[in-house]
Amino acid sequence: MVGIVRLALRRPYTFIVMALLIMIFGVAAALRTPTDIFPNINIPVISVVFSYTGLPPDDMAGRVVTFYERSLTTSVNDIEHIESQSIPSYGIIKIFFQPTVNINAALAEVSAMSQTVLKQMPAGITPPLILTFDASSVPILQLVLSSDKLSETTLFDQATSFIRPQLASVAGAAIPLPYGGKVRQVQADLNQQALHTYNISANDVVNALSIQNLITPVGTQKIGTFEYTVNLNNSPIDIAAFNDLPIKTVNGTVIYMRDVAYVHDGSPPQTNVVHVDGKNAVLLAVVKAGATSTLTIISGIKQLLPSVAKTLPAGLNLTAVGDQSVFVISAVSSVIREGAIAAALTGLMILLFLGSWRSTLIITVSIPLAILASVTTLSLVGETINVMTLGGLALAVGILVDDATVTIENINWHLEHGKEIETAILDGAQQIVIPATVSLTCICIAFVPMFGLGGVAGYLFRPLAEAVVFALIASYILSRTLVPTLANYLLRKHVVQGNAGPHGADGHSDSAPGERNRNPLLRLQRGFERRFEVVHGLYSGLLDLGLHNRAKLIAGFVGFTLLSFGLVPFLGRDFFPSVDGGQIKMHVRAQTGTRIEETTKLTDRIGEAIHKIIPPDELDGIVDNIGLSVSGINVAYNNSGTIGVQDADILISLKPNHAPTQDYVKAMREQLPRQFPGNAFAFLPADIAS
Repeated sequence: MVGIVRLALRRPYTFIVMALLIMIFGVAAALRTPTDIFPNINIPVISVVFSYTGLPPDDMAGRVVTFYERSLTTSVNDIEHIESQSIPSYGIIKIFFQPTVNINAALAEVSAMSQTVLKQMPAGITPPLILTFDASSVPILQLVLSSDKLSETTLFDQATSFIRPQLASVAGAAIPLPYGGKVRQVQADLNQQALHTYNISANDVVNALSIQNLITPVGTQKIGTFEYTVNLNNSPIDIAAFNDLPIKTVNGTVIYMRDVAYVHDGSPPQTNVVHVDGKNAVLLAVVKAGATSTLTIISGIKQLLPSVAKTLPAGLNLTAVGDQSVFVISAVSSVIREGAIAAALTGLMILLFLGSWRSTLIITVSIPLAILASVTTLSLVGETINVMTLGGLALAVGILVDDATVTIENINWHLEHGKEIETAILDGAQQIVIPATVSLTCICIAFVPMFGLGGVAGYLFRPLAEAVVFALIASYILSRTLVPTLANYLLRKHVVQGNAGPHGADGHSDSAPGERNRNPLLRLQRGFERRFEVVHGLYSGLLDLGLHNRAKLIAGFVGFTLLSFGLVPFLGRDFFPSVDGGQIKMHVRAQTGTRIEETTKLTDRIGEAIHKIIPPDELDGIVDNIGLSVSGINVAYNNSGTIGVQDADILISLKPNHAPTQDYVKAMREQLPRQFPGNAFAFLPADIAS
């Protein structure tokens, strides 16, 4: 290591350029690396969604899901575990794989097996939808479509056919089908009395529609010098034409569709209703998929919204709610701010103890360079800038000071003993190389167990350990290269002025014994040293007292430690500290069999009760998602436990300056069950951190 120091003194520009490259690549990595609340939790999941309209849950579980699960274990490799859920009309199987799996190969195996088993399932079942995502795939933004003029059918159609395709171009965004609204469907309402009068059955109407509503591709016909496209499609191009379709000839009279039915633009029975602040609406959820940053996805969505809004009908309002980027930015900026404060306080303490702005400058230059080197390395290994990596860097700030501080302090000690600058640097580096290396190794070893963590804990805490270790290694290298190089230039003046006359550490003239020095920095440092000597004297007295009462001190320490362990049973246990994100998600389950109309009325009454609990100046909005979505994809992404039209999810958003969220949750837990007996209430994770 002394050879590296000697090389730094002989080739100073090499290491100055190295520092500049660290700064350039570090800043570039900080700007380009995705920013998120947490590291990517790369637990690969494939979700298989079977759909069979009208099939009850017990038949779905026994005839489809269970059989499919048993088939998976014989033909798909690297399965960690399987979860499944059977609800009316849908069966959702989530296949969790080992972290080392080749997800593309696993997806091919699942797809091939899914086609094979269809022949052994109930007749008429369609091939399943197959989705791939990971544990980090969570809702990060919700788009609300509402209107006082347009119908729910129009809102659903606009969300499905026009808004989703435009937003799908945003990298990393998965947008399931809309929640709420009514699915557009051309319906024929049969007149039973007319059918009986004309002696026509419902099957006659169905057969007539099947025969005449045909799409028959023919091709082209060449006639003369032109080639014509021949169209034999017999499918009506507008709804009114269905009323003119002939059904049957009865006693020489042609009976048309309009004689026995009314064909119109309608919708099937509604199973999913969305209310936003008590009004009907349609909800589009934007789900984070893949390793793309939450901030990047939301920024891309918001940039497209103005152009999307221009294509929508007049009177349709498109607004964004549940924006998780605000929470991410707040969390990340808070960690950065606290880290900057820690670095500033550290620099101030160095200045007070060393009393030299030149030495302080050398140390404060090495700290951000070590952090930038760590950020660059984290980016190269595929990590993101998140609360865990930033927390690791903030944790390392105080430790990073050690290498440079010890190096500079030892150089100053040799300078004060009259050595030349280069000799002082080499001797100082040689004396501390072994302690510094041992210190680096010990601190890094303390973080090694984190690399052995498995599951979610491993994905969360490994980046923190990497951030600390990379920063410490960079700091160690800089203390052997850049710090001696800068000391050779900045502290050389100390030697020259020190030999020229009675000057202090930075060339400040030492005053005579009764003379007041005019340098404010030197006066501040001397005043700090005088006060520190008082603290030093108190500490020496306490240490002496302890040495003379060893038995009592050891007994008191052991007793205090044992008493502290006695508090462990009174401490709560959780995977992560609770986060006040200003959002509350409440799941309501009415009595089994409750109609969706009644569930909707119930949620409206619950919303009125919530308005009485939370003051209007703190309540930002309430979004009710009632019933079971019309899409199996939505059911696969949903984790609130909705199993039918008797269920509802209520998302409550609070304004920035609100009282503690847990206080409102506690109040609702106590009051709502008393006001609405017979209904179950559960409070689920609402923000991206939870």
